[in-house]
Amino acid sequence: NPPSIINSRANRMKVKNRQQTLADELICQLDRCLKLSTSTGISSAKKSPASKMAEANLTKEENMHIVGLMRVNHAGEVAAQGLYVGQALTAKDAKLKEKMMKNSREEIDHLAWCNERLNELNGKPSFFTPVWYFGSYFLGTLAGLAGDKFSLGFVEETEIQVAKHLESHLEKLPKKDEKTKAILQKMREDEKLHAMQAAEDGAEELPEIIKKAMSLTAKIMTFTAYRL
Repeated sequence: NPPSIINSRANRMKVKNRQQTLADELICQLDRCLKLSTSTGISSAKKSPASKMAEANLTKEENMHIVGLMRVNHAGEVAAQGLYVGQALTAKDAKLKEKMMKNSREEIDHLAWCNERLNELNGKPSFFTPVWYFGSYFLGTLAGLAGDKFSLGFVEETEIQVAKHLESHLEKLPKKDEKTKAILQKMREDEKLHAMQAAEDGAEELPEIIKKAMSLTAKIMTFTAYRL
């Protein structure tokens, strides 16, 4: 091999093996946030539960309402990415770190399905997508720093609240919208499974004040994302 190629390979290995700095991490998360905001490279490993279902004959008002709901769910899935990545970053146990990233990869399916449904309804994600991501990334990082059991408790409580939120959306959907219903039902099923897995892994019960703060934060995001 020519010396230039050998040197190039050596340089790449040095970059790969050197310890990641705070600047590296920030750049990595900015890139991730940009991809989530623009849906660049976001694809699901599993087909949407609604992929083979026919579109209902929706009125303009019904369509706008469903877009608002799915924008909220999309924002929630963006937030989930931030939480899991932040928690993985600060997890003490290597196995827990991998579980957090596994959950993140599984939640990408939900994100892709929400984005696909928004496109079908001529809707757009929330204008505040970067805020949802970095705010959640910060919270996830803090949860991880508080300890692995606390972090698992944070996952359990988050997924319990998300499952309840999805149940409320299922009640608010027009009955004829079977496509959105199928997506939300599958998402609810997966969120309950993640909560159960966190509990089995030793999740710590969170203080009531933290649960209420999490609920209030979710309400603010829901109110904002539905409209913007």
